Amino acid sequence: MTQTPGLRERKKQQTREALLAAGQRLFAEQGFDQTTTDQIAAEVDVSQRTLFRYFASKEDVALAPFTEMQERFIDEVRHRPADEPPMTALRMAVQRILAGLTGGDPDSRKRGRAVIGTVELVNATPSLLAENLRRTADRGERLAHLLADREGVDLDTDPRPRLAVTTFDGALRVAMFSHGDTTDADPVRIAAELERCLAVLPEIFGSWRR
Repeated sequence: MTQTPGLRERKKQQTREALLAAGQRLFAEQGFDQTTTDQIAAEVDVSQRTLFRYFASKEDVALAPFTEMQERFIDEVRHRPADEPPMTALRMAVQRILAGLTGGDPDSRKRGRAVIGTVELVNATPSLLAENLRRTADRGERLAHLLADREGVDLDTDPRPRLAVTTFDGALRVAMFSHGDTTDADPVRIAAELERCLAVLPEIFGSWRR
């Protein structure tokens, strides 16, 4: 009996989610460097070749929750009201995403756990931290182009889009990664810490001495 496209897509999605869950579990138990793609594939009873149909590398498996969140971030910014200032659009887009990780439904809680697990893994793995910074820079350039188009400015001559994205990314990074206790790196705390970081940004231009 011929499978319908909808059923095939659902099975592909289930396989991808199973590989992602297996990777997260093994990374947490063994560490990123000690886990192989063969082990991840074996956990789901598929070949390594099948795994590479869904993820180009082990780094892609580890950073998938961040990748998905970043894509949602860009999409949220794209659909923010046109009259919002750029930094407001960035802030509201992230807050909507973080709120979506703390909902009462199982999918929201699952996404939230995946993101927090990735925060902890990246913090503990220098190679992943470097790769995540590179990907964040790539995403930042896409956002800068989006803000330039949204505001009708020339990205080649106007520094504001890149400055806005870089400044916002700095605040978000402090909110996500600079907390001493990673067990407290939950979306609610990250959202509150991001607001605190953005609120004190003007103060960095003045004297810090008390």
